[in-house]
Amino acid sequence: MSDSLKEKTIKGVVWSGLERFSTAGVNFIIGLIIARILSPDEYGIIAMLAIFMAISQSIIDSGFSNALIRKNDRKEIDFSTTLYFNVVISTLIYGILYLVSPFIASFYGIQELESIIKVVGTTLIWGALSIVQQSILTINVDFKTQMMVSLFAAILSGIIGIIMGMSGYGVWALVGQMVAVSIFRTIVLWLVAKWRPTTGFSKESFKNLFGYGSKILMAGILETIYRNLYSIIIGKYYQANALGLYHRGEQFASYAASNITGVIQRVTFPVMSSLQDDTEMLNKAFIKTLRTTCFFVFPIMTYLFMVSEPLVKLILTDKWIGCVPIIQILCISYMWYPVHILNLNILQVSGRSDLFFKIEVIKKIIGLAILFGSLPFGIIIMCWGRVLYCGLELFINMYYTNHIVKTSCIQQLRHTIPFLLYCIAITIAAALFQPYISSDILKLFINFIFIVLVWLLVVQRIENLYIRDFLLILNRK
Repeated sequence: MSDSLKEKTIKGVVWSGLERFSTAGVNFIIGLIIARILSPDEYGIIAMLAIFMAISQSIIDSGFSNALIRKNDRKEIDFSTTLYFNVVISTLIYGILYLVSPFIASFYGIQELESIIKVVGTTLIWGALSIVQQSILTINVDFKTQMMVSLFAAILSGIIGIIMGMSGYGVWALVGQMVAVSIFRTIVLWLVAKWRPTTGFSKESFKNLFGYGSKILMAGILETIYRNLYSIIIGKYYQANALGLYHRGEQFASYAASNITGVIQRVTFPVMSSLQDDTEMLNKAFIKTLRTTCFFVFPIMTYLFMVSEPLVKLILTDKWIGCVPIIQILCISYMWYPVHILNLNILQVSGRSDLFFKIEVIKKIIGLAILFGSLPFGIIIMCWGRVLYCGLELFINMYYTNHIVKTSCIQQLRHTIPFLLYCIAITIAAALFQPYISSDILKLFINFIFIVLVWLLVVQRIENLYIRDFLLILNRK
């Protein structure tokens, strides 16, 4: 990777990281404040909508944003076509949700869901209006602007949610927050991106973008259905309280892994797209990104695993203590999340959206078998089922990526397993002194210091050149 491209990548990572974690941090804090006001049952009601909103969002985007970012010869007509398609399809999907909302409410036996769906569904249209603007900023690796937009929308919508929660609006506080953040974000993106459609809709452009994006769309829908199917089944066969605990537990477990991986993915996708015709450089960039992402994600997930109980007690209170084992089990699964995503990223960069979809079909057949096989044994066993699925998914992704960048499963594991071994050693060592610490705050602090010190020694021992480059360039800037 050239020095200029490397500096562009690192600058993008810095701003993308600031954007992702500042926004996620604000949302996390606001979520904690609202969680102390509301009950798990009210969070469970919103969780019931997750699959419908996620599938709708996948259909609206249809992989067009990735297609735009990947396409090196993109034109103005491509951006305009994407905008018009997104607006039309989002309006149609909202109309469908509006019509089926009574049936969804009847399915869960919660009449209030009908009104909630009709209001929350409007976020689909607002989101569709800003997809092109966000894609343009991503193509330009301009995450500084995205950070300011996201932070502004998160703070304002969070204030609205907190005020509504304290005013006794219950679940509608969450609804108000969701709608407000979508509206604020879209309006500000239109103001700062400075792009307006200047051409009409092009069938040729649509065909070109959809040819690539349709496979991503179908794969995304499969992944969305599978991931949210847990919430549907738990919401249907268990109480809303159980779904609230599961939903909150997954949010905790996925927070660090998904945000760090998201930061790396958003920056490296446009950068790697520029290297799609150079297999050797693409392979090097892939390995460096894989090692760096695992370096950050693995110790964080280990720390969360070790301190999940005192953490939940301190910030969510004892009424949420039931989500602790869920957090711990899912931490094991989400630890490998960056490896999954980066492998799939290679397939998208290489234009193999057909292979991307094929892999998802294979994995989801396996995933559904594990899900329904674990269903009779309760939520905890279902979580362990997700860990099993994660392991099988890992090897499937690695196997197919090897055909693109010539990096085998063994080679990838050779770069990642050392991080896992260090994490296991840290967990065992921490378990020996944990019982002698009575204060929850001390547990959080001591475990944090312990894992940071050990991890710094790991950095010195493995001499990760990419991290050293990262620090040198930041220092020079």
